[in-house]
Formats: sequence, structure tokens, C-alpha cells
Amino acid sequence: MARFFFKSRSFLPKILHDDSDDDLEIIARALEEEGLTSHRGGTKRRRHIVRNRLQGHERLVLDYFAESPIYPPRLFRRRFHMRRPLFLRIVSEIEDYEPYFVQERNAAGILGFSSLQKITAALRMLAYRVTGDYVDEYLRLSESTAMDSLKLFAQAVVSLYSDVYLRSPTNHDIARLLAEGRSRGFPRMLGSIDCMHWKWKNCPTSWRGMYSGHKREATIILEAVASYDLWIWHAFFGLPGSNNDINVLDKSFIFTKLAQGRGPRVNYSINGHDYTMGYYLANGIYPQWSTFVKTISAPLGAKKKHFAAAQESARKDVERAFEVLQARFAIVRQPARFFKIPELKQIMKACIILHNMIIEDEKDEQDTLDFDYEQLNANPLEPVSHNDTDMLSKFISNRQRIRDRGNHCQLQSGLVEHLWQLHGQS
Repeated sequence: MARFFFKSRSFLPKILHDDSDDDLEIIARALEEEGLTSHRGGTKRRRHIVRNRLQGHERLVLDYFAESPIYPPRLFRRRFHMRRPLFLRIVSEIEDYEPYFVQERNAAGILGFSSLQKITAALRMLAYRVTGDYVDEYLRLSESTAMDSLKLFAQAVVSLYSDVYLRSPTNHDIARLLAEGRSRGFPRMLGSIDCMHWKWKNCPTSWRGMYSGHKREATIILEAVASYDLWIWHAFFGLPGSNNDINVLDKSFIFTKLAQGRGPRVNYSINGHDYTMGYYLANGIYPQWSTFVKTISAPLGAKKKHFAAAQESARKDVERAFEVLQARFAIVRQPARFFKIPELKQIMKACIILHNMIIEDEKDEQDTLDFDYEQLNANPLEPVSHNDTDMLSKFISNRQRIRDRGNHCQLQSGLVEHLWQLHGQS
């Protein structure tokens, strides 16, 4: 009957006057069966796939979200790369923020895709680096819907969670980081810094030379600072792969607040010398600044060899963070297929934010050290100043202190002696 009504187009206005959902669904199914679409005043026959959206939603709920799901929490964590409570929290908050993920009926009265379907598709594309067409069979989403879900999901994650999960360390965070650094023989260490290259498969031909560096392929660089627990505190992404770590550092904002006088003042003493700035562990390519502690490339003597081994071991925190990030989200491990840099930036930031959210959610399962915060009270941190430096001379002075090579060499020598003393005591 529905087929007869559709072929006899004069009957359509009579049916459309009726507000019955049943009639609307009959028309929609007739459209799907006939595969006809309006085209320049006429009709054009095309092949249309009839997807049972409700079946895809019900299957997903029975598999993972029912009171007694088919797959236990262990397999949920393995396949979604996060625990179910965290996933449901993200779904709820994104659904409240972005109307695209709210399940609604279309003009024909047919219920659309649920937020679980769309966000699951987006997350699996991030986690497994699959195409939108790959999730169609299980979730019943078309490729275009899956791609739209991925882009809007990344935008929503960045908008909702950047202030919390891409923040600069607070005073409490700094105290915890300093306590961990002291326990590893590096007092007042704030983490380790390094860069990672993300291959750009669909880089425009006219840009390929600019984005190709020593890897001989187009890449985009991520500069990051990570701590012992693999939390990424700083992320600067988007420069062409033809840059090296020094070029990226010159354009990065990591020391901007410190030069403006708004960074945390960390007072400490090593080998009889006083310092007021924290430092990061870095590899040999980084400059000799007072905010970096590098290894010794060709150490001579037991002291320097011990320091080099300790520094290279602790500096691997950021490398481990990169490896875990790529293991959780294969989309940043495999070549990027998007054509626009803003979309790549949103995806990279979203993956880093989700990475930090997973670390926070699962921190109770990780081995934690018993930090002695009482010793920090004897030398408390000064509060972070949020006032810009009034005088240009003060800004220049802070910048020179950051880039002071003399302080760099003095700090490195002091740490060599400090670590050797700890080694002798142990």
C-alpha cells in the first residue's frame, strides 16, 4: 500500500495532512524502499541502504550498557580504552553540550541515532584508526555520519575539558611533582620535555616540502611535557615537521608565563647554590638553559656516568607518555588522513585530554608513592602570580635568566654531585 501511495504522487498531500506517526513512518519506509530523491524538479533513482538504527542501538546496549551486559567490564575497558563510568560521564556531558548527539526524530518521524552510537563510533575511530565505513556494520551508521560524529566529538571534548585536563600545574600539582622528583634524585624537577612527529598522509602537495624534515615525509610536531604518572601538562601542536626541537621551543608558550613573572617560583638549593626556577629533563638537542637539565653525551668517571644513567631513565617519562598515547589512540600513531590542520589539532588535543582523563580515572589502580609533604612545608612554594610584568626590563631580565647557560652548567654540576651523594648513601 505504501508503494502505491508513493508512486501515485497525488495522494501524498492527503497523507501529509494527517499527523499520525504511523503514516509518516509509512512514507519514510516507502522512500527508503523506492530509493527516490528529488533532483531538479524530477526524481532520480539511487541505491539506498536501509539501516535499522534501532537494532544497532539495542545491540550496543545489550553488549555493553545493560544491567547484565554480555561483555564484562574487563572487555569494555579493553575495547573502549576506558572504564564504563568514565565513558558514560563523557556521553552525558557531551550530550548536554552538543545538540548533534541528542537523539531526535527526523521530519518523517523516524528516531535518529543515539548518543551512544555516535560517540562509540567516534571513540573507536580514535582508538583503532578505522574509517567511518568500518563502524557501519555494527553501529549502523553511514560513513558521513561517523565522520561528522568524530569531528564534533573532538570539538566538544576540547571545549568541555581543556580548562581541567590541559591546565598548567596548580600549586598542589607542583608540590606533588616536586616530591616525586626529589624521591628520584632530582629536586625541584617538574617533568620531562620532548617532541613527537605525526605523519600527515594527506598533506597537500604544495605544502609537502615545508612539512617534510629529516624523516623525509610530511609530519606535524607535538611538543609535550609529561610527569612520572604519564600526565601530559603541556601540549603545543601544529608546527611543520621541517622544524627541529629548538625551532618548536622558540615558538612554544611553555615559558611565556615564567618570563612574564606569572610562573611558579620554586626556591631550592643544590650543592650550595640557590635557584628560583624549576627545570625539565631534556635530550641533547635542547639549548643550555637554566630551565633544562640534559644528559652528558660522553660521560667520563663514575659520577658523570651515574648522573647520565639517572637522567636518561627519568627523562623517559615523556617518551612513555607518547607511547601510551599512541597505544590508546591509534589515530595519532598511524598517518593522518584529514586534509585540514584545524581538524588535526582538534583530534590531537582531544586524544591528549582523554588520555589525561583516563589517567585520573584509573589513578587508584596505579602504584603510588608515599610522598612526604611535611618536608615541603619547611620550604613552601610561593603562590603563582597572575599579574603581568609592568616593566619591559623585568621581562627581559626573566628571559635572560631562563636562557642563562652559566646557571645550566652550574645546575648540572650540582646535580651530578647530589646524585652521587645519594648513591653513596644507598
